[in-house]
Amino acid sequence: MRDHAAARERVRAVLDAVRSAGRTALTAAEAESVAAAYGIPTPPQALATDAEEAVLRAEEIGWPVALKVVSPDVVHKTEAGGVRTGLTGPDQLREGYAALLDSVSSHVPGARIEGVQVQRMVTAGQEVLVGAATDPTFGKIIAFGLGGVLVEALGDLTFRLAPASWDEARSMLDSVRAAEVLRGVRGAPPADRDALTGLLVRVSHLAADFPELTEIDLNPVFAAPDGVVAADVRLLLGEPEESERPRHSTEEILASMRRLMEPRAVVVIGASNEPGKIGNSVMRNLVDGGFAGEIHPVNPKADQVLDRKAYPTVGDVPGEVDVAVFAIPAPLVPAALAEAGRKGVPNAVLIPSGFAETGEHALQAEVVAIARQHGIRLLGPNIYGYYAPWQNLCATFCTPYDVRGGVALTSQSGGIGMAVLGFARATGTGVSAIVGLGNKSDLDEDDLLTWFAQDEHTRCVAMHLEDLKDGRAFVSAARETVRKKPVVVLKAGRTAAGSRAAGSHTGALAGDDAVYDDVLRQAGVIRAPGLNEMLEYARALPVLPTPQGENVVVITGAGGSGVLLSDALVDNGLSLMEIPEDLDAAFRAFIPPFGAAGNPVDITGGEPPSTYEATIRLGLDDPRIHALVLGYWHTIVTPPMVFAELTARVVADARARGIDKPVVASLAGDTEVEEACGYLFDHGVVAYPYTTEKPVAVLGAKYRWARAAGLLPGRP
Repeated sequence: MRDHAAARERVRAVLDAVRSAGRTALTAAEAESVAAAYGIPTPPQALATDAEEAVLRAEEIGWPVALKVVSPDVVHKTEAGGVRTGLTGPDQLREGYAALLDSVSSHVPGARIEGVQVQRMVTAGQEVLVGAATDPTFGKIIAFGLGGVLVEALGDLTFRLAPASWDEARSMLDSVRAAEVLRGVRGAPPADRDALTGLLVRVSHLAADFPELTEIDLNPVFAAPDGVVAADVRLLLGEPEESERPRHSTEEILASMRRLMEPRAVVVIGASNEPGKIGNSVMRNLVDGGFAGEIHPVNPKADQVLDRKAYPTVGDVPGEVDVAVFAIPAPLVPAALAEAGRKGVPNAVLIPSGFAETGEHALQAEVVAIARQHGIRLLGPNIYGYYAPWQNLCATFCTPYDVRGGVALTSQSGGIGMAVLGFARATGTGVSAIVGLGNKSDLDEDDLLTWFAQDEHTRCVAMHLEDLKDGRAFVSAARETVRKKPVVVLKAGRTAAGSRAAGSHTGALAGDDAVYDDVLRQAGVIRAPGLNEMLEYARALPVLPTPQGENVVVITGAGGSGVLLSDALVDNGLSLMEIPEDLDAAFRAFIPPFGAAGNPVDITGGEPPSTYEATIRLGLDDPRIHALVLGYWHTIVTPPMVFAELTARVVADARARGIDKPVVASLAGDTEVEEACGYLFDHGVVAYPYTTEKPVAVLGAKYRWARAAGLLPGRP
């Protein structure tokens, strides 16, 4: 829009008039005025107050026409019989006019009818839906789908945050399942993609500019080869929702998070000498874990806890305190938290349950109010605590974990947190942090992302979540983080049953999963389909170098594996490279006549180690190949560890010469392949036994991140 400010003023005047009249639905004429202000094309139309005037307007506009009732009391015109379409002449129009009024009077007795909108019929083009609504998690979103009224039945919709950029709106056209229809099928002309993209952008700005427009529905929109026309525009007014969550600047978040994740002094409120109590477990983990800072137990009934002086209250603890870990029953938390606030403690880790997750919303609200009054950031309640291995800090009542590395893991559920811990231990995954979030009364995923984005120890972030308290803040933090490192999310509650379970577990209202899926993708987040995938992505993504192009080559010792690996590549949005003749000839020089070059390169199962080594080396050395997928078949000729050692050696040699390409491997064979996969992982090759899907899924996740981060040439 050339004059955005003027457009906003025009729309503001219309909306103010509607609200002054005590209405929530705009009439057709008002909606058309709003559409015109924002450059949303609509068919020629005019208001008529009787049948004869309608005939005159139809003659001016051109036949055929549609009639639509204009009434502040009729929101759903079609359901009330207030629409007549395909009228081709005066007699038919007069009959339709009378039938329309009778039907509306019957369905909505006493309805105030201001007239009938006469609109030229639109018949050319593909029917699509463009709309906007207010999502409870993400605020204003824009929706797009194909099929007119059928879009709701088919569920073929895609969503983006509003306002959407040109590129984001353009991507919506290819995100619906029926996207091919827009390109033209069976001889039909393609839709005007630029006009449709522009319409999406303008509608998204209208939605963002006016939060009180709770619903914008353009359905149908006709997308023709030479433009788009919105045949019907429906607009509803409401009250914009105000967020109660306080906003913190990046500097404020980092200041509090630094004292949480790198504390110098920790107090444990409820510390105990009695084994089996949470306060005892937290104290023991802190002490035995080797935390170098000060550890102060708080217990009014003990002089010492684990040979350390105990204090009656946190206010009695000498010096500054960075973190207070609460291991006391929920009803005792408010008074102790207020004492911590008077002490100036900036962070409280609330381990106890018994808050909103059990229906005690008032108690949780009281705790939040106390924290805000004193400027305390809350982690929890209802959590297992948190780990910061680089600080030798284990502030949890669960088993300790001290393997340092580059993966930050968070979970909203304690049970999932323990699965995270077990996976990390079983795979030897080094972590920079493991954090429980629980009810998320204050600290949220966006706070953690803000910290992990700049944390030099963190190379990948993986988050299990059941809901987002502030979807916009999360997207903003995720976008900043994705520019530097991958963010993997496992969003629970994908189904209606899952959403109900999430609500019973955390008191959370799960949003529509389709909205989550599209908005997370818009933010550049990698969404994992399940828990194991989230953990494997987190473990593997830091191992793989960033790809420099889209050409992927499969080298396999088994034709069957090659087919499955190729299928997995397509499923994960990856491209099998078209092998040029010279490269094809180079591969053929190393494989037997009954093998197959092309892509996949099938070296056959009976080949010695030298064939694997030569073909892998060729794949790494050729600059036109950007990633390798290896399929190994266990034979006595080339045993698993021999394959693993030669592959690791060839990859290490290439990296020493400045060639750093992602290499993943699928190993099929007896149990010896498990040890071989572990060896490969330790040497920078992501490898899995007994599966062709998992290594390619990890490679696909790395590619998705590289594209989102703008690191792949020629791809956003």
